[in-house]
Amino acid sequence: QLTVVESGGGLVQRGGSLRLSCAGAGFSLDTYTIAWFRQAPGKGREEREGVACISSEDDTTFYADSVKGRFAISRDNAKNTVYLQMNGMEYEDAGLYSCAAVRYNTPVYDYDLLMRLSAGMEYWGKGTRVTVSS
Repeated sequence: QLTVVESGGGLVQRGGSLRLSCAGAGFSLDTYTIAWFRQAPGKGREEREGVACISSEDDTTFYADSVKGRFAISRDNAKNTVYLQMNGMEYEDAGLYSCAAVRYNTPVYDYDLLMRLSAGMEYWGKGTRVTVSS
């Protein structure tokens, strides 16, 4: 079965760091644009927000304003994995983090485009939960 699988979630203190992984299962991620989304506690899937994205064309990265300067997305093609390094964690960063993959050959350059792409993602993972404590 072709899918993506997230891991690395857990409990982190405010101000701390966590690294999430998104692994491709059954297909290679290197030709896909990969994005991370998160769903805050108590909110529905329709309220999911975009977090970061790495394009297939040239690994151009994009970040939501809320995480810019704190989060970093990268890919390791040898491991068929995309990472989301999260630093300086805030309470607002808690939630269910999901990665998704789409074949899209243009760099993502703004939030509206990222959210439009979310509707057409080909593969979604089940998510990994992040909790931020004091």
